[in-house]
Amino acid sequence: MCGRFFIGQPPEVYRAFYGYSEQPNFPGRFNVAPTQPVPVVMRESGERHFRLMRWGLWPTWLKDPSDFPTLFNARIETAAEKPAFRGALRHRRCVFLADGFYEWRREGAGKAATKTPFAVRRTDGAPMAFAGLWEPWMGADGSEVDTAAIITCSANGTLSAIHERMPAILAPESVGPWLDAAVDAPEAARLCRPCPDEWLRLDPVSERVNSARNDDSGLPEPVAPPASRKAPAKAAIAQGELF
Repeated sequence: MCGRFFIGQPPEVYRAFYGYSEQPNFPGRFNVAPTQPVPVVMRESGERHFRLMRWGLWPTWLKDPSDFPTLFNARIETAAEKPAFRGALRHRRCVFLADGFYEWRREGAGKAATKTPFAVRRTDGAPMAFAGLWEPWMGADGSEVDTAAIITCSANGTLSAIHERMPAILAPESVGPWLDAAVDAPEAARLCRPCPDEWLRLDPVSERVNSARNDDSGLPEPVAPPASRKAPAKAAIAQGELF
């Protein structure tokens, strides 16, 4: 799954990487959480565009968002079957702008359980292209909100050391086909697979990231792991069961 991420490079880096026409000037954000506005890239009239959307997809048929779960992730294995996601998978795919995400390694059980946060980023420092789905939603009062969810897939060998799921990170050459609605849903879904192990680096980070109220550039910076806990070793294979 992916419940927190960070985006901290200058806006022009993402504009050059994705090739959209807008020139947004947005601040770095280092602890993005569901329900917050998030920057995404989508395709419209054959061109790529920058948009801000609510992180947490609301299907077009939804009447009352207050009585609906926060759909911030969509499993690629079942997205084509789920009423909330299948239309978007066919017609409204997007890419979340990000530099990396946070994941927590759980150890122990009960009162002795611990959760160690890690920042996950690309080894080459490039932006992470999270595959996403989006839907426009209109309220009874005529208000309109664009909403989006991050696609997840099974973890690769690197990430399986701490979790069994991960965001689907697109290869640069897959961004175009993913955004192109002319590419059918089954073909697009095949782009959402675990990325190569060597793409990712895991760094233990401060437990301050546990609170979404904290948002500063120090959050994704590596820290020494707690003395009583070892840094995760790369798993030989991804863990089996999906949650």
